[in-house]
Formats: sequence, structure tokens, C-alpha cells
Amino acid sequence: MRSTRAAIRPHLPLLVLLLGTAVLYLYRLGDSGWANAYYSAAAQAGATSWKAWFFGSSDASNAITVDKTPASLWFTGLSARLFGVNAWAVLVPQALMGVGSVWLLHATVKRTSGEAAGLLAGAVLALTPVAVLMFRFNNPDALLVLTLVAAAYCTVRATESASWRWLALAGVAVGFGFLAKMLQAFLVLPALGLVHLLAAPTTWGRKALHLTGALGAVVVAGGWWVLAVELVPASERPYIGGSQGNSVLELALGYNGLGRLTGDEVGSVGGGAGGGWGGTGWARLLGSEMGGQIAWLLPTAIVLLIAGWWAGTRRDRIGLGLWGGWLLVTGGVFSFMNGIIHAYYTVALAPAIGGLVGTGAVALWRRREDPVAAAALSGAVAVTALQCYLLLLDWSSPLAIAVLVLGLVAAIGLFLPRVAPVVAVVPVALVAVLLGPGAYSVATAATPHSGAIPSAGPAGSGTGGMPGGGGPGGGGQGDGGRGNGGRATRQGTTGGQDNQGDGGARQGGTGMGGGMGGLLNAPTPGAGLTALLQQDAASYDWPAAVIGSNNAAGYQLAANVPVMALGGFNGTDPAPTLEQFQQHVADGRVHYLIAAQMMQGESGSDDAHRIGEWVAANFTATTVDGTTVYDLTAQAQR
Repeated sequence: MRSTRAAIRPHLPLLVLLLGTAVLYLYRLGDSGWANAYYSAAAQAGATSWKAWFFGSSDASNAITVDKTPASLWFTGLSARLFGVNAWAVLVPQALMGVGSVWLLHATVKRTSGEAAGLLAGAVLALTPVAVLMFRFNNPDALLVLTLVAAAYCTVRATESASWRWLALAGVAVGFGFLAKMLQAFLVLPALGLVHLLAAPTTWGRKALHLTGALGAVVVAGGWWVLAVELVPASERPYIGGSQGNSVLELALGYNGLGRLTGDEVGSVGGGAGGGWGGTGWARLLGSEMGGQIAWLLPTAIVLLIAGWWAGTRRDRIGLGLWGGWLLVTGGVFSFMNGIIHAYYTVALAPAIGGLVGTGAVALWRRREDPVAAAALSGAVAVTALQCYLLLLDWSSPLAIAVLVLGLVAAIGLFLPRVAPVVAVVPVALVAVLLGPGAYSVATAATPHSGAIPSAGPAGSGTGGMPGGGGPGGGGQGDGGRGNGGRATRQGTTGGQDNQGDGGARQGGTGMGGGMGGLLNAPTPGAGLTALLQQDAASYDWPAAVIGSNNAAGYQLAANVPVMALGGFNGTDPAPTLEQFQQHVADGRVHYLIAAQMMQGESGSDDAHRIGEWVAANFTATTVDGTTVYDLTAQAQR
């Protein structure tokens, strides 16, 4: 027993960190219901159909895929298959990915800068509000962060001994990150490559060979699924959502690739070339939309990157180079991209900020007897206190003042060590640094979040949208239409009806949030409509069809039957075409069409809206629970 306690004791701080992270990420997790119903419906489909699971289809009959590569859905689909389709089965894998990310970040920073640096880095990641949000949510970002931190760990291991095997594993991790969120995973490659190139203890020729092999590993790990999809005939697989030509390569390089930089994203219903998704520039990360998500320790990380480089050892600089390169490249892209961007994307910056804070702070602490190091460490704490004060002020002014006072006291104590003993100053400094983001993170965990654009923080915090109802399929963010820049042109309704002006808000009593209706939030159908969709459902490939993936997700999750999402997420994909849908109807494969209002963009296909017009002109409308429904198996109107 004594030997067991002795073995555990050195690892106790890490165990406490991981346990605390798990509690924070799992606390009342089910309150968010389906969270992002779009991905929950795909998990439901994957739990029913292995084909849907492999391709990432929105429905079990494989009409269309989600507009991302499906790696994150592989985890949620398997979980739903094992434990049933419910909120916990969908969300727990994300929380576990968060705990794993904290553990891997600790392990990575520990190898370059020691245990204390690793613990601080892990704590910063665990308590970053946007990390708490996304590790409690079912977007692909949780898996993306986990794979990229794993790549960083493998790169550090490779750099220690010039190991081509570890570097190849880093490439595999980045490649799998591509299968989570496409080209965003590649933003860390410059940092990983430069660190190995400059620091690995071997010849330049061998380092170049190692990097070439690692790039090959990226291509193989990320490209096998793309190749498999491209080789399967289009008639034997679902349509690739988000593309206009039914191509994964088009999706990766266009809508989810270069289009995110230029703003030229065919099929989008908002934004547009020229900055329609908000002002660009470095201040974007500090602004009201993104500041409360990620900016708590962002200025501090920059200060510690510079000061830590001066004060640190060679191994510290390896870590600082890795995390600094990650932060500058990814942060730069987020700051200046003109295409679709949401505040929660910034979770990809959280590991880099944690790594810089942990590494830089410990490097300066080791040289605290040097007045310059003491001043830099003191300044970093003061900067943090001021930044947190500004971010907290609109939410809780008493907490903001407390953080500012604590931070300034700690900063004075670090700069003038004779004023107060170290044993008193260090805890005060840690509290000052972590209290602001920690309190905001706890408030995030205590608030249900759902919809397509989640935002960290408590309801009414002012830094993002106010989360809506947390029930399955419930309402989403109050900023439902945020960032569309007024570029969406006209409103189209499948079936030509307008009885669902907010995409289904009348159906379940849950508020649907802002102005983009069924585009960003899923409806909650009434009992009568749910029963109608379930009636004789086994006789049809799709018991229902409706424009837009979020509309389809709400009906599908409620009735547990496949629902065809006409036009995909934005309703602008040519899937199916009018002619294909007419053939489906003639073959008796679709039972009902549900009317729903959607925005119609300036580009992309209008087939979904043409289908609605054709149905309205040829079939009789009925009303169920206040929703217009067309029975496509009834004789067409004459």
C-alpha cells in the first residue's frame, strides 16, 4: 500500500487536473440535448447504417453527407450504436477528447519545459471558455484539437532523437485531423516542420528526408478516405454535401478550403468575397465576438513567447517555437480570412496559448533573480489581469475588479520579491491568471448550448449569442443569423408556404433564436406530425423530405426515421435535382414533403426551391400541428 501511494504521489497534480477537467466537461452534459442537431442526426444515421457511418450521411438512406469529412461522426456514430441515440452518447466522446487533449498538452510541454510548465499549460487549455464549449459540443473541432495536440507531442518526440517514426506519427495525426475538419488541420504544419528542421539532432539531408516521409504520412492518413469516396460511383453513395459537383476534392479545396480565405464560397447564403463575415485584422481575435472565447490569455501568450525565448533554454525554445508558430499561423489565418468564420473556430488556438503560457512563465520563473526576467513575469501577470478585467466587465464587474486587484498585487510581488514571500505571491498570481477564464468557463458549462453557432459564456454575457433551450432538438443561439453580413438574398419556402416563418419555431415551444430560422436551428415537431412521419415509415426510403439539413435533422431526430435534406445544409446543393426528386416520387421512395422557410443564397443550386414549387403546384397541402405537409403518394392535383 505504501509503495502504491509513493508511486501515485508524483502524478497526483496531473490526476487532479484531469479529474477536474472531466468534471467540468461532463457536468450536466445532457442539458444541451442534441447540441448541434445537424451532426446528431448524422450520428443517428451512422448508428443505423454502416454505409451512412462511413460516408458521414445526414440520413440512414444516404441521400447526402454532412459538409465535412466524417471522422468525428465515426466516434459519435459508434457511441450511439453502442449506447443508443441520446444526448449523452453523442456528447460524451467530445468531453473525453477534451480530457485527452489536456493530458497530451501536459505531456508535450513537460518534455520541453518540465512538470510545472505542463500542468500550467494543461490548466490554461482546460479553462479556456471556447474549449469548455467545444469539448461539450458535437462539432468536429473537439477531434481536430485532439489530433493536432497529438501531432505536436509526436513532433517533440521526433525532435529529441531525430526519429523518423515519431515524425511519421505526427503526419498521421495531422492527416486524421484533415478527416475531422479538412484543410484547417494543415495550419499547424509550418510550425511542426520548422521545429523539426531546425532542432532535430541529425544532418540536414536526413531531416529533409524525414519531413518528406511525414508529408507522405499526412497524405496517406488523410487521403485514403477521399480516394475511397472518389472511386465509388456516385450512384452507389450519398451526394457530397457542401459541393456543387458531388466531389470531396471540390469541398475540401473550395467551400471548406480556399473559399474560406477569399470569401468566394459557392452555395453559401451569407458573407461573401470582400469581408462579408466581419472586419479582418489582428484585432478580430480581441473583439466582442471572439474575445470572450479565446482572448483571455492571448496577449499574455505573446508576451511570454518573446520573453520566454530570451530567458529559456534550448528545449524551452523548441516548445516556444512550436506553440508560437502554431499561434501565429492559425491566428493569422483566422484574423484575415474573408470567408465563413465563427467564433468557436478559435478553440484551435487554445493549445498553443496554453503551451506558450506554461513554457514562457516557467522559463522566466527559473531566472526570477534577474530583474529583466522578474519584470517580464510581472508584466505578463499584469497584462492578464487587465485583459480579464476588460472581458469580465460586462458580465460581472465585481469579479472583474477582484481579478484586476489580485493581478496587480501579484505583479508587484513578482517584480519586488522582497515585498512578499514567494509562497504567497505564486498562488495569488495563479488565481489572478486563471480566475477570469475559469469563472467564465464554469458559467459556460452551466449553460445549455445548441444550434449551429454556439458561443461560450453565460446567457446574456454579451460576448456571443445567448444560448437557447437545451432540450433535444431545441432552440439554438440567440445570434442565429450573426455574421451573415446581409448577403443572403431572398427567402424561399419549400412548398411555397410561409406558415413556418422561423423554420419550425411554432412546433415545440422552443425559441429558434435569430433570423436565419431553419438554416441554423432544428425544429421540434409536435406529437401529431412525429406520429405521421413514423406511420408506415418502413415502406419508404425517406418518410419525409424538407429543405435544409437542420430542418431535416429536427424531424429525423424526433421521429427516428430518415428525412431527406433537400439542398444540404444551405439548401443550395443540387441534391437531389428536380428531375431526380420527381423520379423518387414516381418510384414511391418519398412519402411526405414538409414545408419550411429557408434563406436562398446568391450562388449555388436552386433545385431545392424548384422542388418545393413543383410539389406545391401538383399536390394537396394539409396542416399538421401548424405545419404544412404534402403527401407525395396521393394522386397529384389536376
